[in-house]
Amino acid sequence: MGSKTEQNDLKILIESKNPILVIETHEEPRAVGLINQVAMSLNQPVFGWHVTEGLRRFEVDGDNFAALKDTQDPAKCLQHIKRMERRGIYVLCDFHPFIGQDHPQTTRLLRDIALDYPDNRQTLVLISHKMELPEELKRLSRSFSLSLPDSAELESIIRKEAARWGMENPGRKVRTDKKVMRRLIKNLNGLTRADAAQMIRNLIYDDGAITETEVEKVNQARYELLDLDGAVHYEYETAHFAEVGGMENLKRWLELRRKVFLSDSDIGLDRPKGILMMGVQGSGKSLAAKAVAGMWQLPLLRLDFGALYNKWHGESEKNLREALKLSQTMSPCVLWLDELEKGLSTSDSDGGTSKRMLGTLLTFMQENDASVFFVATANDISALPPELIRKGRFDELFFVDLPDAKARQDIFRIHLEKRKQSGLNFDLTALAQKADGFSGAEIEQAVVAGLYAAHYRECDLSTEMILDELSQTKPLSVVMAEKVSSLRAWADQRAVRAN
Repeated sequence: MGSKTEQNDLKILIESKNPILVIETHEEPRAVGLINQVAMSLNQPVFGWHVTEGLRRFEVDGDNFAALKDTQDPAKCLQHIKRMERRGIYVLCDFHPFIGQDHPQTTRLLRDIALDYPDNRQTLVLISHKMELPEELKRLSRSFSLSLPDSAELESIIRKEAARWGMENPGRKVRTDKKVMRRLIKNLNGLTRADAAQMIRNLIYDDGAITETEVEKVNQARYELLDLDGAVHYEYETAHFAEVGGMENLKRWLELRRKVFLSDSDIGLDRPKGILMMGVQGSGKSLAAKAVAGMWQLPLLRLDFGALYNKWHGESEKNLREALKLSQTMSPCVLWLDELEKGLSTSDSDGGTSKRMLGTLLTFMQENDASVFFVATANDISALPPELIRKGRFDELFFVDLPDAKARQDIFRIHLEKRKQSGLNFDLTALAQKADGFSGAEIEQAVVAGLYAAHYRECDLSTEMILDELSQTKPLSVVMAEKVSSLRAWADQRAVRAN
């Protein structure tokens, strides 16, 4: 049920006289099995409680023991344990609804039993998918986490499920290849053994094959299983760099580091940490962030700083820590920190929350050893704290400028093809020349506006229609000329040009 290391860690926690242990897991049977193994080595009895059955002996052959009378009620169960004064391990499954300010009796009984530990040596183990203890119990408790399967164990699970399918379908074998297997193992990372096995069965039993397309869907299913909600969003649509006009320097930089980041073995090079992209609004920073995930064939998680903030002291930092921990669970992945300056200011107007958030992020970036590649985007570099943008935090700082003539042609072509207009003859040179000073987003809107005009006139879109829309638009580089000029001047000596 558990590895030797896992058994030893749990045994140490019990022998260290911790009165309450908390195990947050969806694998209740595995947790119970592990507790039984440890209890046998310590020669201690195990009692278990379910709201449907009450309290009974919980050893491996525990089905032979009848539940104790009148112990289904949580409070009566704890009163019985307290009166027993019997040394042992008491496993309370799904006890979380009966703890907290709405349940003062059970909360106090848990505390009484914990405080009596020096005399009775009763270890309470709370097993639930999620457990939030009140302050009066936190100081008396310790957490224990079940280990997740490593790559070798995941491969073993895949082979076992494939063999099982083969036995049910005589004369047939599951179809796949080594490349797909490697990607599947990476995409299953962070799942429990039971969830991984179920997901593999879903892939195999459909058609007896594990294909590239199916492996892509595993990340979406894994996201849903891990409940990555709130401040972390899974981006289902990740662009390929073919959809990004220009940015040749950035594309080359990423291509040189792709193999190192995705490598499973130590090749003597530091794994890339991430990049910070700053630039003019609408210049394609967000699209480039999505394209990194698409280019490296990794899941993309977007961190919403606005959803992290909470009015209670310390809660915002806790939310950030949980969000960053989830990115580790989904690794290898790309973590997109969008509009970073809005989440990490340098002022004291928020009571120091932003500074504490910054400290939490910097600590994680420094200590993280999981395959999480940061892509941070910012419009106003002056609003970012200097300790975040110094060398060593990110591998490189890229400046995304307005597209040059060639990139503008590419952007026009991409958006025309995207809207099924590529079969018509467009003068991309004339369009690119007229769009000098326009951002990628502004070019896209000119194409969209032209299509509306064509639909109204009941005719095909033409170069002249798009040129007319461009003539009627004042780009951001004109409207905010001073700010754009200042940004370019700052980046000229401090950043690498992505274009």
